[in-house]
Amino acid sequence: MHPIVWIDTRDHDAHDTGGWHPERAARLPAAAAALDDPRLADAVRQGIGRPATRIELELELAHHAGYLDALERQILGGGGEIDADTHTSAGSWDTARWAAGSTLAAIETLETEGGRSAFVAVRPPGHHATANQAMGFCLVNNVVVAAAALRSRGLRVAIFDWDVHHDNGTQDIFWNDPMVLYASTHQHPSYPGTGRAGEIGGPAARGHTVNIPLPAGAPGHVALAAFDAILGPEIDRFDPDWILVSAGYDAHRADPLADLRWTAGDYHLLTKRVLELVPSGRSLFLLEGGYDLGALTRSVQGTLAALADLPFDGAAIDESPSSDGPGIEAVAVAARRRTEALG
Repeated sequence: MHPIVWIDTRDHDAHDTGGWHPERAARLPAAAAALDDPRLADAVRQGIGRPATRIELELELAHHAGYLDALERQILGGGGEIDADTHTSAGSWDTARWAAGSTLAAIETLETEGGRSAFVAVRPPGHHATANQAMGFCLVNNVVVAAAALRSRGLRVAIFDWDVHHDNGTQDIFWNDPMVLYASTHQHPSYPGTGRAGEIGGPAARGHTVNIPLPAGAPGHVALAAFDAILGPEIDRFDPDWILVSAGYDAHRADPLADLRWTAGDYHLLTKRVLELVPSGRSLFLLEGGYDLGALTRSVQGTLAALADLPFDGAAIDESPSSDGPGIEAVAVAARRRTEALG
């Protein structure tokens, strides 16, 4: 059994999006309910989160200072609508700072106390936020803050995003950075419309962006095939010191915002694949999307079981790995288009 550092920010969640919004406060208790699995009691150790700071420029690792200033002013002025999807309340600034800072706290805990993996359950999600724009429910790009902190110390970082929506913000920020490899599976076409296989990175980081767009209805088996054929080998060749996973669970078949057909069993298998690539490194799993609360609990349980090196009986809860649906041909098409773009 492997120990897991768990950090969540339920006690520092004042980000009120309204009861109608799918990205709501109930998501964090749903994620934390995964810890009710008694088998995890000896594997999980509670870590302590903290807010990210402006004084130490932690947030400015990911975002322009002017954007952060404007976001803080908007929120401290009472919040409101940024766009049709992205809302803030008077408590959103502190909540966003705790979300970003807790990813840094997880890294610090693994480095000072030892361990292989951490899971950080925070909201709002972050992967759509660009250096100067909030969007898609996201205010601060949490995984970028963590990756940039590691990269600033000369460490090589791979980011794998399995959220159903393409993480345009993460891709954009690291587009031309040779110290970061970014890889994604996502439904396409879907919000925000980016993430085509021919998007491979800028001139200084050619090939360090890896996109596998999947069609509606694709089961988890297709994501595993994409990982085995393309994503895993690319990450392995990159030889990262850390792997960060933007762990969105909205590719689950029960999620109301998308149309993939994954199960908690699929997330268990994907997590095991990721861990095979970090035998001498560390991994950080960071909550992004996932809007059906029951599916979120079960999917996080599948991930934590894999992190702890425990079996996961998906069949017992109707969450066996999925294989029925389209998409295998999309993996071959993505591989061909990536090869063509690389020249």
